[in-house]
Amino acid sequence: MGLKDDLERYRDVGEERRQDLAEFIQYGDLGQSRGDSVRIPIKIVDLPEFEYDQRDQGGVGQGEGAEEGDPVGQPQPQPGDGDDGEDGEPGEEGGEHEYYEMDPEEFAEELDEQLGLDLEPKGKKVIEEKEGDFTDITRTGPSSTLDFERLFKKGLKRKLAMDFDEDYVREALKVDGWGPATVYEWTREQNMPVSKAWIDDAYEELPADEKAVWDSIEEMEDIVEKVETSQRIRREGVDQIPFRREDERYRYPEIVEEREKNVVVVNIRDVSGSMRQKKRELVERTFTPLDWYLTGKYDNAEFVYIAHDADAWEVERDEFFGIRSGGGTRISSAYELAAEILEEEYPWSEWNRYVFAAGDSENSSNDTEEKVIPLMEQIPANLHAYVETQPSGNAINATHAEEVERNFRDADNVAVAYVSSPEDVVDAIYDILSTEDQ
Repeated sequence: MGLKDDLERYRDVGEERRQDLAEFIQYGDLGQSRGDSVRIPIKIVDLPEFEYDQRDQGGVGQGEGAEEGDPVGQPQPQPGDGDDGEDGEPGEEGGEHEYYEMDPEEFAEELDEQLGLDLEPKGKKVIEEKEGDFTDITRTGPSSTLDFERLFKKGLKRKLAMDFDEDYVREALKVDGWGPATVYEWTREQNMPVSKAWIDDAYEELPADEKAVWDSIEEMEDIVEKVETSQRIRREGVDQIPFRREDERYRYPEIVEEREKNVVVVNIRDVSGSMRQKKRELVERTFTPLDWYLTGKYDNAEFVYIAHDADAWEVERDEFFGIRSGGGTRISSAYELAAEILEEEYPWSEWNRYVFAAGDSENSSNDTEEKVIPLMEQIPANLHAYVETQPSGNAINATHAEEVERNFRDADNVAVAYVSSPEDVVDAIYDILSTEDQ
């Protein structure tokens, strides 16, 4: 096994020992990742390398001007050799083997497996109509699309329904004293699909000396065996199938709508003066994995970031988690802006929608009951979620999450989660996504 094989083997071992996903979400550096690539730290496996033996600086080689037994030279300093650590400590330098990179699709699969989720996104926007399999049927069409199998089955079914044992009926015409009328009545009783005209013709063709072969119909039935249609077909095959034009059907392709699984995620964050650093970090630690997850689940994912204090405004993602204002709090302002953006740019008929909000549950008086809850009811979405971040426990006036939870207790598209420390983040993500999963 060569060094290259060793390198690959150690890399595989390292990837297998990457940080547990839950540990990464709770404590990892989320900022190392991008929207299209999630970088999960792995436990480093040191690779073997050659180095100088510091205990023996002598050597037996000799060069120009060297005497036998003189040392070859001082070993070159290596990173990390210095006592002061200025040349670098082990693991300080980054490298490809220090991270396991997964795309959002793999991240979503890993999170599904770890949390026991099975979210199946729905396609909304029709991006293409194309011909599918020839499964639909019409009465007209080009001869090349004639459904001959269907036509044959129709004809064969009719053949079986019209078939009878002609020889058996002819024997009945040979009963002494029986004419076509009597035989016709007898065939009706026997449920034989034979016409009166056929019986008349057969009687006319019968020689006169054969019209009194049997003394009675009972004698004929005892001696002559009736052959069922299925037996006769197996024995003789089918010479003709009675096709009819009204049986003709033509196949044409089903029109299949190709729907894109697209989603818009509206992330709302309270940036008022009470949202200090620990609260902001908990919001980022909850929202970022949700963004990755939904990116991995949908064909096309777009994100809207709204910050609010007493007023709301749209921001870029890079500034979303860092903003802090000194103003008060009116959560409804963010939902008003979200409703406006969704209505103008992301119609419900074409987009899956997720509206995620987070804050410390502090809100201006009566705003939750009078405005936020009605707005949440009016905004169609796959899922509404509110995440309360209170590192020190519930504040006296932090009632927004409780009011939302109480009002939407029986709703199947509203989730409320409580995060007071990084340990709560994974449970909060599960509470949110499992609501949508159900």
